[in-house]
Amino acid sequence: MDSLTIFQASPFSPKICSSLNKEEAAVIAKEIEDAAFTSANQHYKKEPDGDGSSAVQLYAKECSKLIVEALKRGPNTKEDGVTVEVEQVVSPRETFFDISKGQRSFIETEEANELLKPLKEPGSSCTKICFSNRSFGLGAAGVAKPILESLKDQLQEVDLSDFIAGRPEAEALDVMNIFSEALEGCVLKSLDLSNNALGEKGVRAFNKLLKSQSNLEELYLMNDGISEEAARAICELIPSTGKLRVLQFHNNMTGDEGAVAISEVVKRSPLLENFRCSSTRVGTEGGVALSEALMRCAHLKKLNLCDNMFGVEAGVVLSKSLSKHANLIEVYLSYLNLEDEGAIAIANTLKESAPSIEVLEMAGNDITVEAAPILAECVAAKQSLTKLNLAENELKDEGTIIIGKALEDGHGRLNEVDISTNSVRRAGARVLAQVLVQKPEFKLLNINGNFISEEGIDELKGIFKASPDMLGSLDENDPDGGDEEEKESGDEDERNEHELESKLKNLDVNSVE
Repeated sequence: MDSLTIFQASPFSPKICSSLNKEEAAVIAKEIEDAAFTSANQHYKKEPDGDGSSAVQLYAKECSKLIVEALKRGPNTKEDGVTVEVEQVVSPRETFFDISKGQRSFIETEEANELLKPLKEPGSSCTKICFSNRSFGLGAAGVAKPILESLKDQLQEVDLSDFIAGRPEAEALDVMNIFSEALEGCVLKSLDLSNNALGEKGVRAFNKLLKSQSNLEELYLMNDGISEEAARAICELIPSTGKLRVLQFHNNMTGDEGAVAISEVVKRSPLLENFRCSSTRVGTEGGVALSEALMRCAHLKKLNLCDNMFGVEAGVVLSKSLSKHANLIEVYLSYLNLEDEGAIAIANTLKESAPSIEVLEMAGNDITVEAAPILAECVAAKQSLTKLNLAENELKDEGTIIIGKALEDGHGRLNEVDISTNSVRRAGARVLAQVLVQKPEFKLLNINGNFISEEGIDELKGIFKASPDMLGSLDENDPDGGDEEEKESGDEDERNEHELESKLKNLDVNSVE
């Protein structure tokens, strides 16, 4: 046969229904796969806490779009015996320009001229640029400025993360001013200024660019030294966040007053779907402000507030906010000092809302067995759960067994549970392992850092004998750990291994009131 109706260049390539010869089929399939993978990979890099599912969805969407374009073009045709070339699939290089690959390095005038040469070509259709991982000096910024000005009517996504590393402050601020002027007026959907140690001076150096943005859908300001003053500058400079869907402030020194300023941005972002304000030194006052602001974000899907100092009061306010978020998929609330009261308030809210939660993390919150029954009811209700992280709490055997029972029925998609460093002994470890080993998609139980006896370790290994990779490392387990009272209790459990389970046999965590 001289042509193919359906082709597939590789196991991952999309199929196209059209009359194409084998050579055309292979070339177009490869181009589609490369273009879709590039877009999906860039998306995944911006979702470090995700499981990659949204990137896979984007890959499929890009493939579908490019397939339709290929179908519309059709195959190469012949006129008077001469082959007429059809337009090729748009190469990712034509729409996405990326110089971030390779080693981190300084660039000056000469190298910038060479690196940015493709953007000078007539008819460039570039809509996305990534200048990350290269440190621009004044000379390199001078080369970039006219190029960016020539593209400002078409640019939609700009990544300037980590682009001034190692530069003296005065030079770095000048470089940021140059880029800000060059990009002023761009109608951007996505802007990434992460990893630049901006502080207030840096934020204001981007004054012209930020003030001209009214259509941003994604804004990344991670690891930027965003202080209270810098947070206020952000709130002041960005004129509108009405279309914002992603806002990420991870690893800054925002503090309470800064969080209050950020909360004003959140209030003006009703379409927000992904909010990350982790590791930002936010205490109770700021936690309350952020929690109250999030009540206006009914479309929220991903929430990450980890590693702050909210405390019980902010945790209770946050629980009220969570009742508004029916679409939540990923919830990261570890290391917030919630204690039992805050954890119970949040679990009570979540068990009645957000039915599609896939990731729930509440590690390091001083949660004890007192909160375990309510937490278990919440977990039992989340049948889409893929990951549960309750590490570094004080659940002990009794709390662990209660959580294990909550996972008995359903939870077919569950693949990871972390209950490390919870003073768990043999009985709790055994019950949890017996439940999890039966889950069809289960991959990893982290139960390290506990007080499981040598016999208990052997028991765990026996339970996971058919799939040893499911049991995480036990190198930090301490079979002799715990205080004397705990040891005596543990010894008693060892002598009568079913006593604790019998004590809890009437517990019904699968009936949510």
